[in-house]
Amino acid sequence: MSSMIGLGIISLVLYVAIILVLNVGLKRRASEAMMWSYLVIVVVAGLFSKHSIGAVFKDSFSYGIHAEVVYAAMAFVFMSYLMEKTGVIMRLVNILNSVIGRFAGGSGYVSTIGSALFGMVSGSGSGNAAAIGSITIPWMMQTGWSVERATLICAGNAGMGMIFPPSTSMLLLLGMDSIASELSGGTLYVALLGAGAIILAYRLAVVYYFAKKDGLKPIPKEQIIPFGRALKENGSSLLIFLGVLVPLIFTMGPVGDWVKATMNASFPKAFKSISIVFWIPICMSIFTIIEGWSHLPHTISGWKELIEESIGRYADVGMLLFTAFAASGVLNKLGMTEEVKNIFAHLGAYSPFLVIVVIAVLITMMDGPFSGTATTSALGAAVYAALRSIGLPPVVCCVAFLNLISNEGAIPPNAAPLYIASGIAGLEDPSKIFKPILIYFVFPIMLIAILIMARIIPVIGA
Repeated sequence: MSSMIGLGIISLVLYVAIILVLNVGLKRRASEAMMWSYLVIVVVAGLFSKHSIGAVFKDSFSYGIHAEVVYAAMAFVFMSYLMEKTGVIMRLVNILNSVIGRFAGGSGYVSTIGSALFGMVSGSGSGNAAAIGSITIPWMMQTGWSVERATLICAGNAGMGMIFPPSTSMLLLLGMDSIASELSGGTLYVALLGAGAIILAYRLAVVYYFAKKDGLKPIPKEQIIPFGRALKENGSSLLIFLGVLVPLIFTMGPVGDWVKATMNASFPKAFKSISIVFWIPICMSIFTIIEGWSHLPHTISGWKELIEESIGRYADVGMLLFTAFAASGVLNKLGMTEEVKNIFAHLGAYSPFLVIVVIAVLITMMDGPFSGTATTSALGAAVYAALRSIGLPPVVCCVAFLNLISNEGAIPPNAAPLYIASGIAGLEDPSKIFKPILIYFVFPIMLIAILIMARIIPVIGA
């Protein structure tokens, strides 16, 4: 086994270690930590391989700057910013409340579904916990939920957006050469919608269990906005889902086949340049602007100010994705992917299930100190190679990985969303939910991922 560990894996370990020290230990931004770790492995590659530092930097920089997904992510950042400015997610939550709020423990259901909706566009477990938690945690406590339960549900659901498209981690995976050559964005989108439904159903079952166990009562009818009124006041927010449906319809199924045949015949080069990864954020941005027009500026100077306010987000996400792809270029040049394949193929010869369990435990351990995007950038390609080495289909590999990192924020003791939720709820001792969050969220989600990898839970498109 030791003979299989070469410069690629050593560099991977160094890359992860530097991110861990800077991001977790020194509390630097993930993008900054990844930039420094990238530069370090460039130097390592130049000193200990046949490639010069200049050549490694040039090639990896070019690889990162030409990664399509980096620019697609910018579109997603703009989309999420527009959704925030227009309040579209909160209007969706209001509709949910009018329907689900009338059930016993209804605020818990709304919090869970709201986390899924916001997590799809936030790309951050901490951001999800802060945004959804600030609204739903006080509401949950007002409707009978204990401080511990409200904190537990919010923190446990913080990373759920990772399993729903679109997410930054999904884009990272689609931008990796080894994955992009074997898996289309449309296939992964549809597969994640199915897998996300399973995860959401489980989390809603947890809410149901707690509501029954704690004897919660429905919210008084006089405090619930009637569905008709909620739909009248907030129904336009449903328009944004056309931003997902339209691209999927025109790229998949019978309509997609007709479009492909027509476009290939008339505009072959133009059609090949069209990617669903771009279609969805662009369409969702258009529908968000239409739906939230009254909440947006109506002057050029107003739009200029709005765009300037969002620049910080672009810079952070852009640096994170660029360095992630550039670093993967270095690691691949050093043979990391092949070394990982060889190691896990060796393990798989004894037992493929052993490979599955090792990966599930490894990623779950990373979910505590690392964000989902950091884990994806550091281990995405390696885990994909490992799972492919035991014969799992590409879409299963990616769905299982994203399922595992949806535990972001739920791993005590150093998960930021856990403490954010505790602060909002006023829970003075967050350790009170350490054991429950492992029992009700972490271990079950890990088990679901293991069942996906074992092909017991089916994946759409596999």
